[in-house]
Amino acid sequence: MTEEESEQHYHSGLPGFLGTIDTWISKLEAIILAVGVLLMAANTIANVVGRFVLGESIFFSGEINRILIIMITFAGIGYAARHGRHIRMSAIYDALPVGGRKALMIFISLFTSLVMFFLLYYSVIYIVDLYDKGRILPALGIPIFWIYLWVPLGFLITGIQYLLTAIKNLTSRDVYLSTGVLDGYKDTETEV
Repeated sequence: MTEEESEQHYHSGLPGFLGTIDTWISKLEAIILAVGVLLMAANTIANVVGRFVLGESIFFSGEINRILIIMITFAGIGYAARHGRHIRMSAIYDALPVGGRKALMIFISLFTSLVMFFLLYYSVIYIVDLYDKGRILPALGIPIFWIYLWVPLGFLITGIQYLLTAIKNLTSRDVYLSTGVLDGYKDTETEV
């Protein structure tokens, strides 16, 4: 791998051990997202081929896609937070001076982190409720709570990521959207 290719991969903005863990989690999320999307595409294509060529659908295809959508969604929220890719409404934020943007980013990161931990708590309660009810997926026959384990994990990783973003902004001179992404816009205009 060349140095330019290496720079395209995520490198945590956190120091030491935290940076190493952050980088490993990022790699794991990228693998989960890539494999999940590929499996969903393969499952959907196989189901369409089965339905229109062989005359029969794969009876568990819908449940597989449901599992994969939940996995991709909740692995993706942490990935998006780590790379500063969540949607932002930034009209007021952009009008502020650097100090104001920094204070607002710290507040936004801490508030979002608290919301993620709040949702984590309620998602665990929901999973325990599903476990107690003993519901299963009809076609696959597996307990339904297993497919929702991605939800609290995604909220946990995202909450930690936003907390680390707040810490990064408290300890650095610049304004960061995440631990490794500086605030700012890329100039995407091209002259003709």
